Amino acid sequence: MAKTSKQSDFDRLMKIVEKVFSSTEYVQNVNDKGRNYIVCLQKKRCTCGSFQYEEIPCEHAWAVLKFKSLGPDEFCSNLYTPTIVLKTYGFPIYPLPDKTEWVVPGYIMADLVLPPEFKRPPGRPRKKVRDKSARELFESKGTNTCSTCGIAGHNRRSCRNQPREVYK
Repeated sequence: MAKTSKQSDFDRLMKIVEKVFSSTEYVQNVNDKGRNYIVCLQKKRCTCGSFQYEEIPCEHAWAVLKFKSLGPDEFCSNLYTPTIVLKTYGFPIYPLPDKTEWVVPGYIMADLVLPPEFKRPPGRPRKKVRDKSARELFESKGTNTCSTCGIAGHNRRSCRNQPREVYK
């Protein structure tokens, strides 16, 4: 007999539950397919990002909830409660009539919508070359100064005044 997708999801979740490690009371480490995810139930966050984005527990948070024998209700956003969902769809939504029956004001009909003036060329934009000032053109370039000995004309790498290390 073939497994249903819900059964295979449950089996996968149970395998993840076996790989949950507690760090603190609210922070757990979940190992999933060789990657570690940190779940914080107190802040409703997971390093995969799904828990805080969708505001419902991700698969890693579910594994932690199963591991700690907690219910998911208090970790879901209020947006998913039945009363809020019913309020969302409580207002009637009327379909639009046929396009020929639309009432469009004259000032909108009079507006002429034109295409963009130019099309951006494909590819990466070219680098803008900055013009150098007169000061930059005629100024003499500085010489290197060594950071070890402070003498001009060389850098730290080619310094001959550097103290040598004695190897034992």
